Amino acid sequence: MGSAEFWVLVAFVIFIAILVYAGVPAKITGALDSRSAKIKAELDEARALREEAAQVLADYKRKREEAEAEAKAIVASAKRDADAYAADAKAKAEEFVARRTKTAEQKIALAESQAVAEVRAAAADAAVSAAERVLSGQAKGDLGSQLFEKGLSEIRSKLN
Repeated sequence: MGSAEFWVLVAFVIFIAILVYAGVPAKITGALDSRSAKIKAELDEARALREEAAQVLADYKRKREEAEAEAKAIVASAKRDADAYAADAKAKAEEFVARRTKTAEQKIALAESQAVAEVRAAAADAAVSAAERVLSGQAKGDLGSQLFEKGLSEIRSKLN
Protein backbone atom coordinates (compact mmCIF):
# COMPACT_ATOMS: atom_id res chain seq x y z
CA MET A 1 0.00 0.00 0.00
CA GLY A 2 2.68 2.30 -0.53
CA SER A 3 1.95 3.51 -3.96
CA ALA A 4 1.68 7.20 -4.57
CA GLU A 5 -1.59 6.91 -6.45
CA PHE A 6 -3.17 5.26 -3.46
CA TRP A 7 -2.12 8.07 -1.13
CA VAL A 8 -3.36 10.67 -3.64
CA LEU A 9 -6.71 8.87 -3.72
CA VAL A 10 -6.87 8.77 0.07
CA ALA A 11 -5.96 12.47 0.32
CA PHE A 12 -8.58 13.30 -2.29
CA VAL A 13 -11.29 11.35 -0.45
CA ILE A 14 -10.31 13.03 2.83
CA PHE A 15 -10.38 16.43 1.10
CA ILE A 16 -13.85 15.73 -0.31
CA ALA A 17 -15.03 14.51 3.11
CA ILE A 18 -13.76 17.72 4.74
CA LEU A 19 -15.51 19.79 2.09
CA VAL A 20 -18.77 17.90 2.58
CA TYR A 21 -18.42 18.14 6.38
CA ALA A 22 -17.77 21.90 6.16
CA GLY A 23 -20.86 22.35 3.98
CA VAL A 24 -18.99 23.63 0.93
CA PRO A 25 -21.23 21.84 -1.61
CA ALA A 26 -24.29 23.47 -0.04
CA LYS A 27 -22.58 26.85 -0.19
CA ILE A 28 -21.56 26.27 -3.80
CA THR A 29 -25.07 25.12 -4.66
CA GLY A 30 -26.52 28.12 -2.84
CA ALA A 31 -24.14 30.47 -4.62
CA LEU A 32 -25.01 28.90 -7.98
CA ASP A 33 -28.73 29.06 -7.20
CA SER A 34 -28.35 32.68 -6.13
CA ARG A 35 -26.42 33.48 -9.29
CA SER A 36 -29.03 31.62 -11.39
CA ALA A 37 -31.86 33.58 -9.74
CA LYS A 38 -30.00 36.84 -10.30
CA ILE A 39 -29.42 36.00 -13.99
CA LYS A 40 -33.08 34.99 -14.35
CA ALA A 41 -34.18 38.29 -12.79
CA GLU A 42 -31.88 40.22 -15.11
CA LEU A 43 -33.25 38.29 -18.12
CA ASP A 44 -36.83 39.00 -17.00
CA GLU A 45 -35.99 42.68 -16.57
CA ALA A 46 -34.29 42.77 -19.97
CA ARG A 47 -37.32 41.08 -21.56
CA ALA A 48 -39.66 43.61 -19.91
CA LEU A 49 -37.48 46.50 -21.06
CA ARG A 50 -37.40 45.07 -24.59
CA GLU A 51 -41.20 44.78 -24.64
CA GLU A 52 -41.55 48.32 -23.29
CA ALA A 53 -39.10 49.60 -25.91
CA ALA A 54 -41.04 47.80 -28.64
CA GLN A 55 -44.26 49.37 -27.38
CA VAL A 56 -42.69 52.84 -27.26
CA LEU A 57 -41.31 52.34 -30.78
CA ALA A 58 -44.75 51.27 -32.02
CA ASP A 59 -46.30 54.36 -30.35
CA TYR A 60 -43.76 56.65 -32.00
CA LYS A 61 -44.32 55.01 -35.39
CA ARG A 62 -48.08 55.44 -34.99
CA LYS A 63 -47.65 59.08 -33.91
CA ARG A 64 -45.30 59.73 -36.85
CA GLU A 65 -47.81 58.20 -39.28
CA GLU A 66 -50.58 60.30 -37.74
CA ALA A 67 -48.42 63.43 -37.98
CA GLU A 68 -47.61 62.65 -41.62
CA ALA A 69 -51.28 62.09 -42.40
CA GLU A 70 -52.18 65.33 -40.64
CA ALA A 71 -49.45 67.19 -42.52
CA LYS A 72 -50.76 65.80 -45.82
CA ALA A 73 -54.27 66.88 -44.87
CA ILE A 74 -53.04 70.36 -43.97
CA VAL A 75 -51.15 70.65 -47.27
CA ALA A 76 -54.18 69.44 -49.22
CA SER A 77 -56.43 71.89 -47.37
CA ALA A 78 -54.00 74.74 -47.98
CA LYS A 79 -53.84 73.83 -51.67
CA ARG A 80 -57.63 73.77 -51.91
CA ASP A 81 -57.83 77.13 -50.13
CA ALA A 82 -55.15 78.60 -52.39
CA ASP A 83 -56.96 77.30 -55.49
CA ALA A 84 -60.24 78.74 -54.21
CA TYR A 85 -58.61 82.10 -53.47
CA ALA A 86 -56.98 82.11 -56.91
CA ALA A 87 -60.27 81.30 -58.61
CA ASP A 88 -62.05 83.96 -56.55
CA ALA A 89 -59.38 86.53 -57.37
CA LYS A 90 -59.57 85.63 -61.06
CA ALA A 91 -63.36 85.94 -61.04
CA LYS A 92 -63.16 89.31 -59.25
CA ALA A 93 -60.51 90.53 -61.69
CA GLU A 94 -62.64 89.45 -64.66
CA GLU A 95 -65.68 91.12 -63.10
CA PHE A 96 -63.66 94.30 -62.50
CA VAL A 97 -62.42 94.31 -66.11
CA ALA A 98 -65.97 93.70 -67.37
CA ARG A 99 -67.31 96.58 -65.23
CA ARG A 100 -64.53 98.90 -66.38
CA THR A 101 -65.11 97.89 -70.00
CA LYS A 102 -68.85 98.50 -69.65
CA THR A 103 -68.20 101.87 -68.00
CA ALA A 104 -65.79 102.83 -70.77
CA GLU A 105 -68.29 101.73 -73.43
CA GLN A 106 -71.00 103.80 -71.72
CA LYS A 107 -68.72 106.82 -71.62
CA ILE A 108 -67.87 106.35 -75.30
CA ALA A 109 -71.56 105.99 -76.20
CA LEU A 110 -72.38 109.12 -74.18
CA ALA A 111 -69.57 111.04 -75.86
CA GLU A 112 -70.79 109.85 -79.27
CA SER A 113 -74.36 110.88 -78.53
CA GLN A 114 -73.16 114.26 -77.24
CA ALA A 115 -71.03 114.73 -80.35
CA VAL A 116 -73.96 113.79 -82.61
CA ALA A 117 -76.21 116.19 -80.69
CA GLU A 118 -73.62 118.96 -81.02
CA VAL A 119 -73.25 118.29 -84.75
CA ARG A 120 -77.03 118.30 -85.17
CA ALA A 121 -77.30 121.51 -83.20
CA ALA A 122 -74.55 123.10 -85.28
CA ALA A 123 -76.20 121.84 -88.48
CA ALA A 124 -79.56 123.15 -87.33
CA ASP A 125 -78.06 126.53 -86.47
CA ALA A 126 -76.30 126.63 -89.82
CA ALA A 127 -79.49 125.62 -91.65
CA VAL A 128 -81.52 128.19 -89.77
CA SER A 129 -78.95 130.85 -90.49
CA ALA A 130 -78.79 129.91 -94.17
CA ALA A 131 -82.55 129.72 -94.45
CA GLU A 132 -82.83 133.10 -92.78
CA ARG A 133 -80.43 134.66 -95.28
CA VAL A 134 -82.09 133.04 -98.27
CA LEU A 135 -85.61 133.80 -97.18
CA SER A 136 -84.84 137.29 -96.05
CA GLY A 137 -83.44 138.02 -99.46
CA GLN A 138 -86.35 136.49 -101.41
CA ALA A 139 -89.35 137.11 -99.28
CA LYS A 140 -89.91 140.42 -97.71
CA GLY A 141 -92.51 141.68 -95.38
CA ASP A 142 -95.21 139.59 -93.74
CA LEU A 143 -94.90 136.71 -96.16
CA GLY A 144 -91.14 136.42 -95.49
CA SER A 145 -91.62 136.49 -91.74
CA GLN A 146 -94.34 133.83 -91.89
CA LEU A 147 -92.29 131.55 -94.11
CA PHE A 148 -89.26 132.05 -91.93
CA GLU A 149 -91.10 131.23 -88.71
CA LYS A 150 -92.76 128.16 -90.26
CA GLY A 151 -89.48 126.79 -91.64
CA LEU A 152 -87.65 127.50 -88.42
CA SER A 153 -90.21 125.60 -86.33
CA GLU A 154 -90.22 122.64 -88.75
CA ILE A 155 -86.43 122.37 -88.69
CA ARG A 156 -86.32 122.58 -84.92
CA SER A 157 -88.99 119.93 -84.51
CA LYS A 158 -87.27 117.54 -86.90
CA LEU A 159 -83.79 118.02 -85.43
CA ASN A 160 -84.80 117.62 -81.85
